[in-house]
Amino acid sequence: MNAIVALCHFCELHGPRTLFCTEVLHSPLPQGASSGDISGQNEQAEEEEGGIQMSSRIRSHSPAEGASADSSSPGPKKSDMCEASGCRSLAGGHPGYVSHDKETSIKYVSHQHPNHPQLFSIVRQACVRSLSCEVCPGREGPIFFGDEQHGFVFSHTFFIKDSLARGFQRWYSIITIMMDRIYLINSWPFLLGKIRGIIDELQGKALKVFEAEQYGCPQRAQRMNTAFTPFLHQRNGNAARSLTSLTNDENLWACLHTSFAWLLKACGSRLTEKLLEGAPTEDTLVQMEKLADLKEESEGWDGSEEEEKPSSQPDVVEGQELSKCSPETSLMPDCNSWNVAHRRLSVFRSLRHMRQVLGASAFRMLAWHVLMGNQVIWKARDTDLVQSAFDVLRTMLPVGCVRIIPYSDQYEEAYRCNFLGLSPHVQIPSHILSSEFAVLVEVRAATRSNLCPTLFDEEQSLNKYEFVVSSGSPVAADRVGPTILNKIEAALTNQNLSVDVVDQCLVCLKEEWMNKVKVLFKFTKVDSRPKEDTQKLLSILGAAEEDNVKLLKFWMTGLSKTYKSHLMSTVRSPTSSESRN
Repeated sequence: MNAIVALCHFCELHGPRTLFCTEVLHSPLPQGASSGDISGQNEQAEEEEGGIQMSSRIRSHSPAEGASADSSSPGPKKSDMCEASGCRSLAGGHPGYVSHDKETSIKYVSHQHPNHPQLFSIVRQACVRSLSCEVCPGREGPIFFGDEQHGFVFSHTFFIKDSLARGFQRWYSIITIMMDRIYLINSWPFLLGKIRGIIDELQGKALKVFEAEQYGCPQRAQRMNTAFTPFLHQRNGNAARSLTSLTNDENLWACLHTSFAWLLKACGSRLTEKLLEGAPTEDTLVQMEKLADLKEESEGWDGSEEEEKPSSQPDVVEGQELSKCSPETSLMPDCNSWNVAHRRLSVFRSLRHMRQVLGASAFRMLAWHVLMGNQVIWKARDTDLVQSAFDVLRTMLPVGCVRIIPYSDQYEEAYRCNFLGLSPHVQIPSHILSSEFAVLVEVRAATRSNLCPTLFDEEQSLNKYEFVVSSGSPVAADRVGPTILNKIEAALTNQNLSVDVVDQCLVCLKEEWMNKVKVLFKFTKVDSRPKEDTQKLLSILGAAEEDNVKLLKFWMTGLSKTYKSHLMSTVRSPTSSESRN
């Protein structure tokens, strides 16, 4: 995460001051930061902390350090004394802290001030605002402020107990600065929890020191006895105590560097950017609505204890699949594992594969009935084969138009499902077999003379089947058919297109025709236009043919409730009616 985390302090002599900050470096360290260790220093200490390598490096002086180092006035001053303790974190010449993230080659550098003058100015301004004007009620807690020019700041102010301070406490803040406002706002809950943990730890250590000092020498009674002595004089120069003294922790800054570096790394890893291309599709909206309905239904059944009763009606799942086991599957328990492995080979893998197995004419008839919304019936013993066929065929339809009963022991009416799997012994009513609104695919054991040639080595098991496609209204070979069917067949016959590319073509074709469905729905159902205008609209959409009109009317049933309710609410609003007039 491209941000800076800093610890700030309000000094009674100098006002808001930056004590310690950690920044992210994606490029090599600043000049002088990698020139080696300071002469006379011990060996460079390195340790591993959660994949981040910690070490101490020399660094160049910040603008604030240069100003304080050039001071040459003799004799100790209150400002010099404060710079040496309360307003400083690292001693003069301290190399600072550097953590190397080996996974991303990012360095986390900690020191009192940023080295870059522009960053120093941004951090300085954020520090002043966090401890002066930008505070929440009670002066303790989180707040957000900033602008495009100086960056955006998440600030959390807090108090640290100090027995020698005015009011027995000192004012600090931890700030996080970055230029991305949205990212920082989305990280608010994460930053609040982690920074609150750091603050609690600091306050806990300081409270123990405060209670020990108060027990040894109570300051309240001593101050009451010297009530008329000037406050600064009676403190005897102890106005600014360092945070290490207040917490009695000599490794405080190393611990803060570790915490700040982990905070920057973890906060940058928890959020990722995703490219959303346009509004969600109708399939996405329908799936979200179905999930919401299932969630409400499950919540309605929570707490209720009811025995499961065998149902005579198979379960219908719109856009999903619920398999019902065939009675034959439990006849040979000893060979069950072999049967499962054997059945997995007897499946359709894609529309192109199904077209090659069924043949071009049979597949065109089947696909035409699927797109028109007619009932598609498969009769077979192999339930996996039937379910794989439905998996492949449903890709040609919007999610809202799919109603599947994967396998049943009795015939189900077309209003309950448009994909129906039946066992071979089920009798289908004669009027269904002769109907033009249904198509039957019978899977039989192939005779020796009807064995299909091997298509793929791993799919030889399909050769043992013979597929017979029949309907009361067979599709003539010279029939034009719906436009989308012709485009699907063109994609399937193009061997230069892979299966994945064909799948993406299907998505694009479905979305194209769903957009036409939306226009037709608003034109006919919402605006209630006359038939003459509807015919003109269909001509403009390129869907004036009979098959295309039937397809649009069927696909209209797959529109999401969200889209329909949005159109209705728009029409009923007074502003829309005024604009139409």
